[in-house]
Amino acid sequence: MLLTTACQSGSPGSSSADDRGAKGNPSDAQVEITPSDGTGKARPDRGVVVKASNGKLDTVSVKAGAKDIPGAFNAERTEWRSKWALAPATSYTVAATAKNPAGKPTQTGSNFKTLKPAQTTAASLDWILDGNKGKKYGVGTPIILNFDRPVFNKDQVEKALEVKAEKPVEGAWRWVGDQQVIYRTKSYWPAHQKVTVTAHLAGVRAAKDVYGVQDLTRTFEIGAVRITKINLKKYRMTVSVDGKTVRKVPISAGNGSTLEYTTTSGVHLTMEKGNPVRMISPGRKKGDPGYYDLLINYAVRISNSGEYLHQSAGEYHCLGKANCSHGCVRQPPKDALWFYRTAQPGDVVDITGSRRKLEWNNGWSFWQLSWNSWKQGSALR
Repeated sequence: MLLTTACQSGSPGSSSADDRGAKGNPSDAQVEITPSDGTGKARPDRGVVVKASNGKLDTVSVKAGAKDIPGAFNAERTEWRSKWALAPATSYTVAATAKNPAGKPTQTGSNFKTLKPAQTTAASLDWILDGNKGKKYGVGTPIILNFDRPVFNKDQVEKALEVKAEKPVEGAWRWVGDQQVIYRTKSYWPAHQKVTVTAHLAGVRAAKDVYGVQDLTRTFEIGAVRITKINLKKYRMTVSVDGKTVRKVPISAGNGSTLEYTTTSGVHLTMEKGNPVRMISPGRKKGDPGYYDLLINYAVRISNSGEYLHQSAGEYHCLGKANCSHGCVRQPPKDALWFYRTAQPGDVVDITGSRRKLEWNNGWSFWQLSWNSWKQGSALR
């Protein structure tokens, strides 16, 4: 049911019957505000709606204390809606003015308070944006948002997510389960720009009786276009920066004796670095054939299945000539050090030449999905 505040020409929240447009001149503009004056437990996800009849809205002001609440008029200026949900357990003041066709103003207002939620939810960004502050990111960088409890109103949450780039490019969110949503662009981010992600979650109803209570904002910087192409059949790696080839490297990748020892083909992203990284053979115990337990220098992770680009730990004779590793891409020491020092999180590593295809959800391998397939994971499709 739509609750109504009577139209009046006094101060916001006043109730002088003599000045009410509804009971005075019927030609006066009529204004309706939701939530109505005096509401004590307004649902924050429904925001503020101001409507005018027999006239057009002239001004609308919504405040929480000294904070202005953003909103927009429709094309006819007969309706104003707040842009985002309201904060829970917060008092708001609405002041609105409308004018009839003759230009006569009508003023009205509303004072109300939003409900205190029975349960709350919060979100956090994956460490890619929270654990690498002050550094630059690659053009393939995803935005990964994690929730501390299941989200069932995914469409409402997704509507509250905003990505602004200095050099805009089309992008979309995709849900992975009930507690994670990931943003990917249609094509790689344009280089050398700042991107801001804001989750306007305060007041969003994520599930029954569950509301967000705090917004989340982060700004990060996209650096150079760093594209690494690896040809497993030619045992070569080429790195380009902003379209210019800067390094050619002889490599050795997975020997292919088993599926796990086969380097995956597909578009990977650099994820994290370690020096050294302890690498232990999966599914094998000490003494088993093929067992290893090694500390590897200058390792850059590119998947969740244990694939890294790193310094070769012996078998230098394989570099540029044969694939001899357990699945990682080995490099000569000086090249591995250079790659380790210069790689940004989210840089593209495009590998070709093996029979094993990279799964789209193996690490940050989201570029393995076509754009149309990616968008199917949005709650707003």
